[in-house]
Amino acid sequence: MSRELLQESRDVKAIREGSTKRVLGMLESLANSEDQADKDKYAAFWTDFGQVLKEGIGEDHQNQERLAKLFRFASTHADANVSLSDYVARMKDGQEVIYYITADSLAAAKHSPQLEIFRKKGIEVLLLVDRVDEWMLSHLYEFDGKTLQSVAKGAVDLGKLLDEDEKKKADETAESLKPLLDKLKDALKDRAKDVRVTTRLVDSPACIVVEEGDVSGHLARLLKQAGQTAPESKPTLEINAEHALVKKLDGSTHFDDLAQVLFDQAVLAEGGHLEDPAAYVRRVNALLTG
Repeated sequence: MSRELLQESRDVKAIREGSTKRVLGMLESLANSEDQADKDKYAAFWTDFGQVLKEGIGEDHQNQERLAKLFRFASTHADANVSLSDYVARMKDGQEVIYYITADSLAAAKHSPQLEIFRKKGIEVLLLVDRVDEWMLSHLYEFDGKTLQSVAKGAVDLGKLLDEDEKKKADETAESLKPLLDKLKDALKDRAKDVRVTTRLVDSPACIVVEEGDVSGHLARLLKQAGQTAPESKPTLEINAEHALVKKLDGSTHFDDLAQVLFDQAVLAEGGHLEDPAAYVRRVNALLTG
């Protein structure tokens, strides 16, 4: 009997759907149990098979919602086992989306500059570090009516995270720094799509973000590692106007070198790799000894 015939069989389909329903029910019982032993069993299951379960979100559209409820992640509030339901229950008043960041490792995600404003405001961000997460996100757009939004995308509406005084100050700063931004755009025209003042940074001098619809730096690295060609797109550089390094830029005799170093540091902080590490070292050494 051919495989194609079995796949089209109504009996086989009924067996498959029944088995899936039963397995999901067993997993839900463990995941939602108040008994600590059951919670530990599910945590162990998730550690071993979580990535496989994530793949199901794109293959079993009928059970997408049930699968999403079983997912567990690390976040800025916990190192593991955060469900999407837990996240939604802890959302701040007025928060409309579920924030996340993808990275090559948990350490890289935790220390990403893009998280600084969220930490300051006490807003939880999911830390997605499995290789399958980028693929999963292409199928999981929302949960419980809340859209999933990357904090590394330029489309994040940071204005909703600021009070009126902070918004006013940000607008005034952006206006006053237009000459500096124009100089940076010219110096980085071959590497950056745009340069703008940001409100997402607190301690770091700069970060890079991509526009909605563009491939993230993390996904581009995964594609290259798999031997595939990543779509070409330039990131946007966002600068922290309050940082000493940014203030040092204006009027510096080493402006071009400082601009390139600023961009390189933002790439490294995001987890990326420099196309010319030797040039970065040469610039840093020249600035340190100049």
